[in-house]
Amino acid sequence: MTAPLTPAPRGARVVHSGATGAIPPGPAGLPRPRWLDEVAERVPSVDAHWFSRFQPPEEGGRESAVLMLFGPPPAGEPSEGEHVILIERSHTMRTQPAQIAFPGGSRDPEDEDSVHTALREAEEETGIVPAGVDVVDVLPSLYLPPANFVVAPVLGWWAEPAPLTVRDPAEVQEVLSVPISHLIHPETRFTVTHPSGYVGPAFELDHLLLWGFTAGLLSRVLDLAGLAVEWDEARRRPLPEIYLRDRR
Repeated sequence: MTAPLTPAPRGARVVHSGATGAIPPGPAGLPRPRWLDEVAERVPSVDAHWFSRFQPPEEGGRESAVLMLFGPPPAGEPSEGEHVILIERSHTMRTQPAQIAFPGGSRDPEDEDSVHTALREAEEETGIVPAGVDVVDVLPSLYLPPANFVVAPVLGWWAEPAPLTVRDPAEVQEVLSVPISHLIHPETRFTVTHPSGYVGPAFELDHLLLWGFTAGLLSRVLDLAGLAVEWDEARRRPLPEIYLRDRR
């Protein structure tokens, strides 16, 4: 069993690259934590609908993949516990501007599989070096109805970290390295409500908000890993205006 992870104190540091800065890499060669293997072991016993009620259609949908990359803290940060890599999408994008997401995108014809797609997109967006990623598993594909994306989540351990920076300003506003101990703190978590009627888990990331597909998937992985701490799901907040904008 995974040893319980102590939630970080309220206000634990989320590391931001900014639009032109960089996040320095953490130590290389660390063994991946046991809880990542436990997630892979438990996935086959979980129904895909547990991850999301939106399942891929029998036909159609744009193939895509995201990289759920966990790794050591960046250089200069406290060494307790792992971080996860996220991006803030560009504020000028036509769809889902300013959303917090995993690196990833659409599959290219040249991509061998969803792992190739996730690693290529992550490299193009943040500078992650594919050779430094230890791929643990590919989770069941899920569906994003508004964009008609069939998304394959690729779970990975960052065995050989590299500097993180915004490689494509047209798509990425900044890169984030977020401590898991911050994500599991009960005061970081709440339920968000959308005017459409959507209700789902959310995480506070300093001045930013992680919600929607990414928050739901991350929440489920934390549950599978045995890392989640009980939090108040009845605590609700409306989605801020910035996340309601869509230029389509």
